[in-house]
Amino acid sequence: SEDRQRIDKWLWHARMVRTRTDAAALTTAGFVRLNGKRMTAAAHPVRVGDMVTLALDRLWVLRVEGICGRRGDAPAARAL
Repeated sequence: SEDRQRIDKWLWHARMVRTRTDAAALTTAGFVRLNGKRMTAAAHPVRVGDMVTLALDRLWVLRVEGICGRRGDAPAARAL
């Protein structure tokens, strides 16, 4: 569906991680929160307006602005 996307795929499309496998590993390890709830399933859907918190080298708090069908360049990723 065009109104939602898997959280691992969205993180990869938004260029927060280098590979989709890395995104799935971060999610299953508990480093990703969606609307304040810890996610442990990489297949959990995100929708426009959701808040994603990602604990990497620092804490990232992101609001989902869009869903993309394929991974684009950096300006396209920032729009997500």
